[in-house]
Amino acid sequence: MILSIIYFVIILGIIVFVHEFGHFFFAKLFNIYVYEFAIGMGPKIFSKKGKKGETTYSIRAIPIGGFCQLAGEGVEEDKEIPKDRLLQSKPVWQRLLVMFFGAGNNFLLALIVLFFLGLIIGSPSNSTIIPGVIESSPAALAGLQSGDKIVAINGNNTKTLDDIQLYLAISNDKAVFSILRDKETKDIEITPLKDEEAAKMGYSYGIKFANEVEHGFLAAIKYSFTKFGSLIRQIFITIKQLFIGGVSVKDLSGPVGIYSAVDQTKSAGISNLFYLLALLSLNVGFVNLIPFPAFDGGRILFLIIEKLRGKPVKAETENLIHNIGFFILLALIIYVTINDIIKLF
Repeated sequence: MILSIIYFVIILGIIVFVHEFGHFFFAKLFNIYVYEFAIGMGPKIFSKKGKKGETTYSIRAIPIGGFCQLAGEGVEEDKEIPKDRLLQSKPVWQRLLVMFFGAGNNFLLALIVLFFLGLIIGSPSNSTIIPGVIESSPAALAGLQSGDKIVAINGNNTKTLDDIQLYLAISNDKAVFSILRDKETKDIEITPLKDEEAAKMGYSYGIKFANEVEHGFLAAIKYSFTKFGSLIRQIFITIKQLFIGGVSVKDLSGPVGIYSAVDQTKSAGISNLFYLLALLSLNVGFVNLIPFPAFDGGRILFLIIEKLRGKPVKAETENLIHNIGFFILLALIIYVTINDIIKLF
């Protein structure tokens, strides 16, 4: 348990640090005054002023989240800070880069981690070609064959093995496989067997997939970008399913759920923990770009509106909207955390 907590704090700490450092780096680059750069939330357990006596660097007690506090983010103007160093005094493109590169840094972290995983342990195949089918399984009985290429499931295009696994996970009791065989596309409907020992979906189709692993620098580059794109699609599809009812809010995970994932993953080896780091970093980056109030994406949306209308939205109005969004998110986090605790027991 102690080791799981340590891994949990390290993984979240890295993701938060990288995210907030993106905001911090571009704020400093554009000469925006930074009050505080903090990792964690709640009371300070460590703090230190920078060499210029300007920015406070701190670590806070609750190892969830963090922030980069910039001058000019709030409604009230700090008279002690020169106007040309306030966030709102900067051109839209500079403010956009400051807001974007929290998520942008999370994406870069995920790419780097995936690249080094591919370089060190090899790049697993993500092919959608079926190397084998288990005899007398639902897939075999339906007519699926070795060498078939799965191009779609239930009408959804499948570019990678990750896509196949995701669409099977949300298809429940049956799935229509569109396969390419002898240059012709054919649809095959398969009703899987209920299998409690199968993957999370609890269904068994009887399909074998390749365990091939490539090695080398170029293979690692290809793997990192292919996997990155595949995971982004999975996150997008999952969020889409959340809105159309294919995925329940109860399936979301908060800090407790992330801790559970770390606890389960640590026994599978350090490489799996690094993969989890990449996956969580991607999730944090993607979710932060959703154009919802209080997210970086919400602030970017207001910048786009400002550019289109030629003047900014009133600071009071924007802050009110972000505060409402924050309380909605807080309520969602509390709900998700309660569900995560129930799942533990």
